[in-house]
Amino acid sequence: MHALQLETYKLTKRFGSFTALDDVSITVRPGTVHALLGENGAGKSTLVKAIVGYHRPTEGSVLVDGREREIGSPVVARELGLGMVYQHFTVVPGMTVAENLLLARGTLPMVVNWKVARAELQAFMATAPFQLPLDAQPGDLSAGEKQKLEILKQLFLKPRLLILDEPTSVLTPQEADEVLGALRDQAHAMDCSVLMITHKFREVMAYADDVSVLRKGALAATGRVADQTPVSLAAAMVGEGASGVVTQPKWTREIREPGDVKLAIDTLEVMGDRGEPAVRALSLSVRRGEIVGIAGVSGNGQRELMQALAGQRARLSGRVTVDGQAFLARRAENRVRKVRALPEEPLGNACVGPLSVAHNMALRSFDELPWARGGLVRWGALRERAREWIAEYGVKTQGERAPIRTLSGGNVQRAVLARELAGEAELLLVSNPVFGLDFAAVAEIHGRLMAARNRGAAVLLVSEDLDELLTLADRIVVMSEGRIVHDVPAAEATRQSLGAFMGGKHDGGH
Repeated sequence: MHALQLETYKLTKRFGSFTALDDVSITVRPGTVHALLGENGAGKSTLVKAIVGYHRPTEGSVLVDGREREIGSPVVARELGLGMVYQHFTVVPGMTVAENLLLARGTLPMVVNWKVARAELQAFMATAPFQLPLDAQPGDLSAGEKQKLEILKQLFLKPRLLILDEPTSVLTPQEADEVLGALRDQAHAMDCSVLMITHKFREVMAYADDVSVLRKGALAATGRVADQTPVSLAAAMVGEGASGVVTQPKWTREIREPGDVKLAIDTLEVMGDRGEPAVRALSLSVRRGEIVGIAGVSGNGQRELMQALAGQRARLSGRVTVDGQAFLARRAENRVRKVRALPEEPLGNACVGPLSVAHNMALRSFDELPWARGGLVRWGALRERAREWIAEYGVKTQGERAPIRTLSGGNVQRAVLARELAGEAELLLVSNPVFGLDFAAVAEIHGRLMAARNRGAAVLLVSEDLDELLTLADRIVVMSEGRIVHDVPAAEATRQSLGAFMGGKHDGGH
């Protein structure tokens, strides 16, 4: 098998009146790695789903090796040599790695000759870019190993083009380098071409030959990576004139000694969704005037920790104090201790979707003075305050009466931030605050968090983006399997050292 050439010609996809893809023409050259870059909602997933037959294009065509092809379903795509690794895992839990690999074929004999099958699988593993034990079950594998299994399942089918949707989102930096390096080597050996969706510039610059940038469903740039810089790619992603935002943050870190301990967590234990321990005997403190960053690969207890701190998940044992007093995250305690949260997926976790922007902005304070008097809520005054916040935080909305679910992700994030930073918050619990947002929103939200820290607030920041933590945090701790395995001043941390602890190598990988 040899690597194929894939082209989309004026590919357009409409869902009702919404145009998700608009006239997109790209070429994936044989034996190259082609990166597809763009913000959340830019049309990247729609494009690849149109290529592999999940979506029928409204207009335009897909060409394989110069010939137009009607790809009506993923089965047809597979027959043409197109393989796709999705963002969500599709491994079958109760089956071994070997059984999962065989299942990938889609057709199996009634009785599997395991002697023959095993010999074939061992021969495949011998040439595979990364190794997994054939008898391991997915339950024994880390998230990173599951992602490798997803890629191996596709490579086992000997695709001529492999499409990857955010392949490194659950990998440590070391695993990401291993996987992307191996796939690049396979492409350059002409084994297969690679098209990968990513939002990480570092991956594009280090591993891709060509790059196409989508913006609001249209092609904003396409060409050789060698002709681009992170700043030019950023400008293409968010529109011209945005490059200044990338290079010049709008905030400064004031030099200050951290103050008293605001938040103290002592041997906290929290269970996960499936009854397994998710947070194990975790102790951590955050002082006033410091940002403590929590690094870790997704799924190592960060989400459960933040939910337990915010009162959204029960605590099994251990103690949490704020200002030295027991803290159960009740509304009255949040008010008195000035504890605020910016959770992950704020539309689902911090908003009531059908309610207006003004109502959502009022959730913290509608029943307290001066907004409520004699049992009556002063909605006119609250709407006026919402209008002020909308202007101050640059929330793009049809008005304060629009349902908050009609806003884009970045604007929901800004609206929630306006509410949570009001009244001089003293403790901020923040999770992946800029995931999928554009650069202007990222700079803005980072600036607001730094301003809160500079005026003496304590900030606990969970992020899967190491660059974000290295930029913002004063101190970084690493969570692995529910425990803190590393604690270091941010100025002394490196991507490599943090990555080694994230991967569970508790000696720092030395």
